[in-house]
Amino acid sequence: MSNPLLTAHDLVKAHGPTRALRGASIEVTAGEVVAVTGPSGSGKSTLLHCLAGIDQPDFGTVEYDGERLDLLPEKRLSELRRTEFGVVFQFGQLIPELTAADNVALPLMLAGTPRPAARERAGEWLERFGVRGQEAKRPGEMSGGEAQRVALARAMATEPRIVFADEPTGALDSLAGEQVMSALIRTARESGTAVLLVTHDAQVAAYADREVSLRDGAVLDHGSPSAAAAALFAGEASR
Repeated sequence: MSNPLLTAHDLVKAHGPTRALRGASIEVTAGEVVAVTGPSGSGKSTLLHCLAGIDQPDFGTVEYDGERLDLLPEKRLSELRRTEFGVVFQFGQLIPELTAADNVALPLMLAGTPRPAARERAGEWLERFGVRGQEAKRPGEMSGGEAQRVALARAMATEPRIVFADEPTGALDSLAGEQVMSALIRTARESGTAVLLVTHDAQVAAYADREVSLRDGAVLDHGSPSAAAAALFAGEASR
């Protein structure tokens, strides 16, 4: 097995009196798709935020490609989030005043790409996610599935080494969710991008190479190839 790209050991994180993480550990290798599953309140989103450098753990270590994320200054963390990390949230969090093309071009421009080249690349990424033709629309003018695919295009536009996706289909119907997941996994495979996916949905987890089970802030199972996939296929076979 390759050396891990991202490793966390014994993470503890509290929100006020509540401990969201209680010694969670996880590894993600380059190009791997990992689903983190568990019931609501199990600490899934908190784990993702700590792994992406959005939150700092109270205890434990997070290492990305040889760097201790939990010790890095905010300037370096911001640089990583602009260049090597992509982040997708449940509701996309597109900037409502910007068009789809400008939303996707923004991280490229922040990384130093001139605006014309950034917009051209944005169009290419929108096409890869099946939303070419939506360039001039603002988020409020698109369907939920279209907006989420624009958010995925924005996350992938800088060609990150890892994408953190927090319930990316949670606000979508089943058809739109399937389209979003298919587009994300296909594009990540083509680019060699690792994906850390937080979900409570077995059908979404089935897209992953491996499923990690979280409960009460601790990892119960580091997962062999997706347990969710096995459960999903068994359910289909019984119909």
